[in-house]
Amino acid sequence: MRTDLHLHPAPAVRNLGILAHVDAGKTTLTERILYATGTTHKRGEVHDGTTVTDFDPQERDRGITIFAAAVSCAWDGHRINLIDTPGHVDFADEVERSLRVLDGAVAVFDAVAGVEPQSESVWRQADRHGVPRIAFVNKLDRAGADLDAAVDSIRRRLHPAPLVVQLPIGTEDAFTGVVDLLRMRSLLWTDGDGDGGVGGGVGRVEEGPVPPELLDEARRRRRLLEEAVAELHPAALDEFCTPSGVSAPTLVAALRDLTRSGEGVVVLCGSAYRNRGIEPLLDAVCAYLPSPLDVPAVRGTYDGAERRRPADPEAPFAALAFKVNATAPGRLTHLRVYSGAVEKGDTVWDPTTGRTERVARILRVMADRYVPLDRAVAGDIVAVVGLKSARAGSTLCDRQAPIVLEPPVSADPVVSVAVEARRSADTGRLATALARLAEEDPSLVVRTDPETGQTVLSGMGELHLEVAVEKIRRDGGPEVTVGRPRVSYRETVVEGVSGLVFRHVKQDGGAGQFAHVVLDVQPLTAEVGTTGFEFRSTVVGGRVPQEYVRAVEAGCRDALAEGPLGGHPVTGVRVTLTDGATHVKDSSDTAFRAAGRLGLRQALRACATVLLEPVAEVTVTVPEEAVGGVLGDLSARRGRVTGSESRGGAAVLTATVPLAELFGYATRLRSRTQGRGSFTTRPAGHDLEADWRP
Repeated sequence: MRTDLHLHPAPAVRNLGILAHVDAGKTTLTERILYATGTTHKRGEVHDGTTVTDFDPQERDRGITIFAAAVSCAWDGHRINLIDTPGHVDFADEVERSLRVLDGAVAVFDAVAGVEPQSESVWRQADRHGVPRIAFVNKLDRAGADLDAAVDSIRRRLHPAPLVVQLPIGTEDAFTGVVDLLRMRSLLWTDGDGDGGVGGGVGRVEEGPVPPELLDEARRRRRLLEEAVAELHPAALDEFCTPSGVSAPTLVAALRDLTRSGEGVVVLCGSAYRNRGIEPLLDAVCAYLPSPLDVPAVRGTYDGAERRRPADPEAPFAALAFKVNATAPGRLTHLRVYSGAVEKGDTVWDPTTGRTERVARILRVMADRYVPLDRAVAGDIVAVVGLKSARAGSTLCDRQAPIVLEPPVSADPVVSVAVEARRSADTGRLATALARLAEEDPSLVVRTDPETGQTVLSGMGELHLEVAVEKIRRDGGPEVTVGRPRVSYRETVVEGVSGLVFRHVKQDGGAGQFAHVVLDVQPLTAEVGTTGFEFRSTVVGGRVPQEYVRAVEAGCRDALAEGPLGGHPVTGVRVTLTDGATHVKDSSDTAFRAAGRLGLRQALRACATVLLEPVAEVTVTVPEEAVGGVLGDLSARRGRVTGSESRGGAAVLTATVPLAELFGYATRLRSRTQGRGSFTTRPAGHDLEADWRP
């Protein structure tokens, strides 16, 4: 194994993330990868709080991944930059920022549960970013584990073509290895003389022939694999029609092509906890997932023109900052270098702010440890020290070859709490701590309520905000008082108005303001609750010049910030400018923007508007005997049960519940199920508030 990892050329680099639902085994798999590659010499355990990537005290206390953590290791001449992402929906923004800069991913599935709600969410996120994936069905040693059922759930719920390349040897506690269907060989893992116990000791993998009792089944599954690949890949189809079938090299090449195009997903299996199946997974990562050279040149813009940068160390420098955090070495800015190279001491340029920054140090990130580097090149994921103003989403580039890369998109926060320092003297310290939080996590939004004067912290869920407030306390910040969370309501139009006339006339000495507009306001579609805003102009004859039409649209967007019912943002509206008039001297952009803002406010007061309430899709897993009480509690919370199934001796209930009713639900569920129940949520948009009243 090489130690000079930064010297690997781009073709030998793999930038990948580990994606999964909560408790599917992402962090344990990451630990075993680090152990198998010799990066660590002792395997950490989530339940012991000894893992490398879950290094934050809150992660170890709660036993879940909260912050995406990067590590680097070497396998078979390849450098693997790996990001262990959170599985809880409240931290989906961490997954989003990670996927923006990754070239591939390993999706981990529980062999008992199959595709779970958050598994589906992160899969869709990867689809949006076009990130190729391979699947790893974990926990085959558990009671009730079923590879075929897990693969069937992948096919039904995620809709790729699952291409299973392994057959388990043994089931549940007797799971000891796999049959490699590509090379028709067995891989058996034996426990060593190391730490022993249920984790399986040091262990080693032994290669051998396919066990006689599994030979027929292995041949049948190999034929099914060849058929599935031949349906999707022309080269494999040509060989499939020959008597000898599809050769292993052709299958490998076809699987690589199908993985990178997204038409298929290679499925492997194992048990990360027992250290079984890790080496074949690493081989698959190197064989099927793309290197930085295999993905298209990154696209950006500058001065309205599209620009591209290839993954070439000799090209002009371009990098995207995707994460910022304060650590012992200083303010760390995590970068994905897309083209060119950067050296310690170099000066880089941020085209969005026009500021020049100096790179004081370059670091290879190993979770909470760092290895200094002199240089980072195209394809690298590193952290740099010395940047003062770069934020998550900032582009850094060569000033002589400017480019602005598309930043990661942060979801709109849906839950808010009012926060204040317990002592008035600490108000300034609290403001500084909140600003640092918002800088490190763009999905956290800090604002001051103009009506109450309260400082409001908004995030993606109750746990998200709880972690943020606890982080303030643990980082030496002031004692904080937290108010009851509030949810973000919306307003929408159900019955519009036509021909509303608004004249904006203002004379206060000097140049005046004059703008005359006629507006139609209608629901965006017939379906109430559709989000968005659409502006159109049907003015003819130049009665309102085009530059003033743009000002009217800007004014209308200003008016949507506060609706007539309760000052909530307005969505699902189409505004049409049908007529207007100008004054030869007093008309201006300012006047027409004011007319658009005030005119739409007046129109909204004349429309029939309704309140929209945020709702969430909830998946509750409880013992069979507790189903009645849990259903009653969901009903009391205005929930609508949408599904129920039995899985592994437990009941899995799905329901849609108003978000405002879910605060404190974790405590109630634990008390009703003696601590054996669990639930996950994900935002499901907004719905009519009146429809959810008891």
